[in-house]
Amino acid sequence: MKGAKVAYRPVGLALGAVSGMIAGAAFKQAWKMIEGEGDAPSATDEDRSWREVLIAAALQGAIFAVVKAAVDRSGAVAARRVTGTWPG
Repeated sequence: MKGAKVAYRPVGLALGAVSGMIAGAAFKQAWKMIEGEGDAPSATDEDRSWREVLIAAALQGAIFAVVKAAVDRSGAVAARRVTGTWPG
């Protein structure tokens, strides 16, 4: 069983990178729907309010967590189908 974990590690890393790209794109789209136009504020953006910065950060975190969980779970299910062993 330990061998499956080690073999899955590169796949998990690749899936993590893919989930980050998907989450970033999803967040940009969600922010455009909320704000209308423009980029999401960064924590050091002087022209944005605390409220706006914190809402953007919370939304970004929630989207990232959901996308990462969905991609990780899908990868584990696919690995089990291929190998017969759960990688986690």
